Amino acid sequence: MWHGDHFFLLGNLVQKDFKVRYRNMSLGVLWAALNPLVTMGVLTFVFTIIFPSGQPHFPVFVLCGLVPFNFFTMAWASSTSSLLESAQLIKRVPVPREIVPVATVFGNSIHLGIQIALLIAFTLGSGLGVNRQWLWMPLLWGLEIVFVCGLALTTAALNVYVRDTRYVVESINVILFWLVPIFYSSERIPPRFRDLYALNPVAALTVALRQVLMEGRAPSFTIVWKLAAVAVVSLVCGVLVFRKMKRGFYDYL
Repeated sequence: MWHGDHFFLLGNLVQKDFKVRYRNMSLGVLWAALNPLVTMGVLTFVFTIIFPSGQPHFPVFVLCGLVPFNFFTMAWASSTSSLLESAQLIKRVPVPREIVPVATVFGNSIHLGIQIALLIAFTLGSGLGVNRQWLWMPLLWGLEIVFVCGLALTTAALNVYVRDTRYVVESINVILFWLVPIFYSSERIPPRFRDLYALNPVAALTVALRQVLMEGRAPSFTIVWKLAAVAVVSLVCGVLVFRKMKRGFYDYL
C-alpha cells in the first residue's frame, strides 16, 4: 500500500527524470516544443505544397495527432527500460517497484503539458476560438496517461526478463506513426477498419481532439467510452502482470 513517503519519492523521481533529460542540452526544455514544431513544419510543407490535401488549419490538424503520438511513444519507450536504469535504487530502497515506470510516465507528462500549450497556441492563432467542449480535454488526456501507465507496467516488467522488449516497443512505435491519422483524415480510413482504429487510444484521441478543437463539438460518445475501456483494461492488466513478475526482479536486475 502506498503512503505519504511513496508519493514523495514519486514526485522526486518525476523531477529527476525531467531534469536529467535536458541536463546537458543548450536549449534545455525548449526541445519539448521544438521537436513537434519541426515535424509539424515538414508535414505541413509536404501536404500543403507538394501533395495538397485541402485540409484547412493543417498545422492544428497535424498537432492534434502529433502531440498524443509523441507523448505515447516517448513515455512508453522510456518507461519500458526504467526498471533496468533504476536497478540500484530498486535493490537498495524498499519501495513499491511500480513507482519507477509510473514516475517515468508522469515525467513525460510534463513534456506533454508543454506540447498541449503549443497545440492550444496554434489553435487560437488559427482563429479557432475557445468553446465549452474544451472541458473534455482533461478527461481525454487523462485517459491516455492511464493507458500508457498500464502498458508501461507490463513492458517494464517484461523487459527485466527479456531485454529485447524495449526494441519491440520501439519497432511498434515506428509502425504506429502510420496507423494513427496524424497527417491524414480519419474519414479516409476504410469503414471496415474504423472500429479497429477506435480501439487504438492514440488514434481515438486524435479524432476526439479534432472534434473538440477544430469542429467545436463534443467527442463522439463511442470514441470516449472505447478509449475509457481500453485505458482501464490496460491499467488493470499492467498492475496484475507487474505484481506477478516483480517477485523475481532482484535476481535479474
